[in-house]
Amino acid sequence: MARTAAGVLAALEQLPGALGTGLLALGALLFLLVAAATSLLGVGLLVLPTALRGVRAVAERERGRLGRWGPELVGPGPLPEPLREALADPALRREARWLAGHATVGLLLSALGVLLPLYAFRDLSFPLWWWAVPREAATDSLAFWYVDDWGGVGLVVLLGLLWTALGALLIRPIARYLAARGRRLLDTAPSDLSLRVTQLTATRAAALDAHATELRRIERSLHDGTQNRLVAVTVLLGAARRAVPRDPAAAEEILEKAQLAAEEALAELRSVARGILPPVLADRGLAGALSGLAATSAVPCRVDVDVPVRCAASVEATAYFLVAEALTNTARHSGAGRADVTVQARDGRLCVTVTDDGTGGAVEGRGSGLVGIRRRVEAHDGTLTLTSPPGGPTTLTAELPCGS
Repeated sequence: MARTAAGVLAALEQLPGALGTGLLALGALLFLLVAAATSLLGVGLLVLPTALRGVRAVAERERGRLGRWGPELVGPGPLPEPLREALADPALRREARWLAGHATVGLLLSALGVLLPLYAFRDLSFPLWWWAVPREAATDSLAFWYVDDWGGVGLVVLLGLLWTALGALLIRPIARYLAARGRRLLDTAPSDLSLRVTQLTATRAAALDAHATELRRIERSLHDGTQNRLVAVTVLLGAARRAVPRDPAAAEEILEKAQLAAEEALAELRSVARGILPPVLADRGLAGALSGLAATSAVPCRVDVDVPVRCAASVEATAYFLVAEALTNTARHSGAGRADVTVQARDGRLCVTVTDDGTGGAVEGRGSGLVGIRRRVEAHDGTLTLTSPPGGPTTLTAELPCGS
């Protein structure tokens, strides 16, 4: 008896959450159906990707709910950016099947599981308060009849006992069914896991390549620039020391050259340090750092940053270098008269968009530096999309997990 009561109480704790995700699933399903119907006319194609992301967001919410009452469910990660690939995603198809069932049968069952104990409590407590309410409120839980005497009160109490018995019989099976169906459709299939492992292996290799490339760039900068400057300073200081006894005026001139070389070496060291992690990010945050980039851009640039909290330092650095590379490419190749940078935080992801009104036709991998940026973005399990039709405009969009 105690074990049965404990099982019913555990199921009662789960069902309100299932009802909440059922309501979310109903909204996402209606939105998806509207987007799919209007896409046949060409209008819904603009909102269909948003509807698909809504399906995944609700599925992730249900995975989180199920993970609180059992083994954690591993999600498939972000949706592919191209619409055709997203529609072909097997995980999304299983999520759509779960959504359709959870928004209909699952919503009704979870509502029944929540209402049964409420009805039972109302009708069993009816003798305590029926006499203090107006006649139109003195009814059973389903408002089948008005109660005028204690005989009617007894019938309401019997109905409350019926609700209690039905709850004891149905609540646990309802919770088990909803959990089993959710786990069957929302848990990552082995094929999805294999694909995910392959993707992570590829991004890890790309991240290591990008790291090695960055180390080579720093080594070249130090060797070809700073080191040569410091060697020149050493040579000039030696020449000045030897010239002091013979020609103090020449020694002073040599020392002036040595000071100039030392200042140039210091400037190059600062440039290398900024290339590793810009100090302005730590001092002024991402908004201030991007405003500084815009102020020094050769193309007039507007920056709109809406990020209420700080992201991980590596994420902010990736966003900063992405914008810096994009603005450099805009100034060099696009012939644009204006650029816009928009940064927003939504659904736990940092979305960075750089748009210019140039001639378009940008292609990744032609010395633009976008290959390295893509590797940095994908190393965070993010996505990078370049849209640049001939004639423009060019739009570079990146999505990064805020906390990675």
